[in-house]
Amino acid sequence: MTEPLFGQVLTAMVTPFDAAGNIDDAGVAGVVEHLLANGSDGIVVCGTTGESPTLSHAEKLHLFKLVKDIVAGRGPVIAGTGGNDTAASIAITLEAAEIGVDGALLVVPPYNKPSQEGLYQHFIAIAQAVPGLKCMLYNVPGRTAQNMDAATTVRLSYAADNIVAVKEASGNLVQAAEIYANARPGFNIYSGDDGLALPMLAVGGVGVVSVSAHLVGKDMKQMHVSFANGALEEAAKLNAKMLPIVKACFQPSTPSPAPVKAGMNLLGVPVGGLRLPLVEANSAESEIVRKALVAYGLISE
Repeated sequence: MTEPLFGQVLTAMVTPFDAAGNIDDAGVAGVVEHLLANGSDGIVVCGTTGESPTLSHAEKLHLFKLVKDIVAGRGPVIAGTGGNDTAASIAITLEAAEIGVDGALLVVPPYNKPSQEGLYQHFIAIAQAVPGLKCMLYNVPGRTAQNMDAATTVRLSYAADNIVAVKEASGNLVQAAEIYANARPGFNIYSGDDGLALPMLAVGGVGVVSVSAHLVGKDMKQMHVSFANGALEEAAKLNAKMLPIVKACFQPSTPSPAPVKAGMNLLGVPVGGLRLPLVEANSAESEIVRKALVAYGLISE
């Protein structure tokens, strides 16, 4: 297997808010400590799960520094600095690098729907602006309305030494396999779909950027360890065990991170609510999460 540059399990951290809807610094510390104690090798800050579209520039910088300080060298901190304005993405990535984060997560620009050449130019411009910072591309067509083709990812892997990984959330394992077959040696592929974390390993992935690891991080980590050690049946059993939690976190009626925030609050790790236009999971949606946690043995009936 390719050596994972950031570890096997990175958790896309939720952003805790207080009752007034402001960032809850104490809540951030609680989530970070929970994740590090429960299987996470590193933390992604201000990704989609962190409600990045509703965070201001200043709030993002605050979170980058806060999480970096709390982690204190116990794992990599990856800052979500991508967006659909290349100049603005460069600016915040430069600031994140000055803070000392370990990497930048750069999403395919949403809404603009750039061409494949536009994607290439966008990511190269950011990477060249921060040559000392490792960059992870993020392909999530379900949220951006644009797929980054395998050929574009492969091209980028050779174009800049600091473009070192991709979070591949296209749901297309053939596309992931094509990236593995053709990318620069050592280029990392992370699953962006919890439900495909195990099959992604089978086609050349090194790990996952996970949402459900908030709730079942130890088993998510053990699944990756088991696979790496050749214990494939054990890995498959762990994958099957986690499936109800994964399904509870990704319900068709409400977008992530509403269900996982409900789950964290039920676990006793307070994260508050969500910022509009997202709303909290309703009673039926929260009940699905609660039942999954009870069945898993994480909370009592």
